[in-house]
Parts: sequence; C-alpha cells; structure tokens
Amino acid sequence: QVQLVESGGGLVQAGGSLRLFCVVSGRTFSAYAMGWFRQAPGKERDFVAALGWNGAGTGYGDSVKGRFTICRDTAKNTVYLQMNSLKSEDTAVYYCAARDRDGRAWYRYTYDYDYWGQGTQVTVSS
Repeated sequence: QVQLVESGGGLVQAGGSLRLFCVVSGRTFSAYAMGWFRQAPGKERDFVAALGWNGAGTGYGDSVKGRFTICRDTAKNTVYLQMNSLKSEDTAVYYCAARDRDGRAWYRYTYDYDYWGQGTQVTVSS
C-alpha cells in the first residue's frame, strides 16, 4: 500500500527558509509523479509545485515561482520542497501527493493525484 509521510514544517520568520520532506513507500518510487499542495484555514487546497516522473519536468504555482523548488532523491525515496523568502501568506498545511496512473508529465490539480500524506504545518510570522 502506498504511503506518503511529510515532515519539516514549523515556525519561521518572514524572509526565512524552510525545507519540507516527503518519504514515499509502496510500489516503485520512480514511477510516481509528485506534487506539493497547501491549504490555509477556510480556503481550498492550492497547487504549490509538481515534479514529473523521474524528474522529467517541474511546475510551480504563480505565487511561489522563484521562491520554492521541488526535487527528488530517488535513492532515498524522498521528495523535497525548498521554500525560500517565505511570506505570511505562505502559512498553511502542506500536503505531499503522488500520482501512479502515469508518469509522462507533471500535474497541477488535486484530482490528478491518487495518494496523499497527512500534511505538515508551516507558519510564517511577520
């Protein structure tokens, strides 16, 4: 059974940096396209970043372009989200997601993904 476990969330001051981790188990890790989403209280779950199969391509939400970077370490079965120049508006629960229907591209919608982690809280103070 596929499992995704996020970690690395916490409290950081505006302008600071934080790195999130997503450890993936089940099936073949390299076969999954991966994504990061976030959800603030009372809001929809929004797209943050995505990585295609075996790192074939990446995509980012407009609000995080130039500040966030997604990457994958296949040997460690881990996907990372490096977050720099953090703003108060980045405060949310961050979720890792995996798609196993195919791995030919990256995906930006929640319905594109099949598996989800439990989420990790990121709080940015002003």
